Amino acid sequence: MTIGLVFLTLMMAVIVWWLFRQTIHVQPWQAQALDLTGHEAVPRPPARTALWVFLAVATSLFVLFVSAYAMRLGLSDWSPLPRPRLLVLNTALLVGASLAMQWTVHAARRGQGDDVRRGLLASGLLTGGFLAGQLTVWKQLDDAGFFVASSAAAAFFYMLTAVHGLHVLGGLVAWLRALLRAWRSPDAGAIRLGVELCATYWHYLLAVWVVLYALLVSDAFGMAICSAAPL
Repeated sequence: MTIGLVFLTLMMAVIVWWLFRQTIHVQPWQAQALDLTGHEAVPRPPARTALWVFLAVATSLFVLFVSAYAMRLGLSDWSPLPRPRLLVLNTALLVGASLAMQWTVHAARRGQGDDVRRGLLASGLLTGGFLAGQLTVWKQLDDAGFFVASSAAAAFFYMLTAVHGLHVLGGLVAWLRALLRAWRSPDAGAIRLGVELCATYWHYLLAVWVVLYALLVSDAFGMAICSAAPL
């Protein structure tokens, strides 16, 4: 179990580091990086810094929850949940949303406003499908008699998926703002930074979900919450 926790923590750290590297190498303000003399660079946009501060705080929150789960798992009364098959589809939807958001970034860099709007719509619809799928999983477990207070495994399942879902909902607020700006402005370059920030956040949501999914269903790490028969 300890080895599994260490591995998942390292995997999360590598993914976040990769996202950070991708972000610092993408500079949408670079075209305006020189002043009239052509020598001084414009500072990094505050929105990008704020996003990474938020991601650091969110990562700390998820690490605390996973650590609490790892400690609780060691007690003798642990009783795993059945494995909802729908989690596979939900994961595929979130992967699709992340890919659509990255495609939108490329469209914004090329100045293709119509593609930006289409990409944002696709990503939003896929993300909405992910949330709907998660709610359906909750209903399936509830109908099967697995409530929040029924066991420690159920409590952690609902807590981890709920916290992740709240972060997804928060991302949809930023997504809606970017979509409205894309619809109002014919200039795709004007919303390029907002689209790139949304893409970074979506990739982060996917990275977190990959780790959570491994905790939920993978017996290989010795930490699966849903290790009983499929639901």
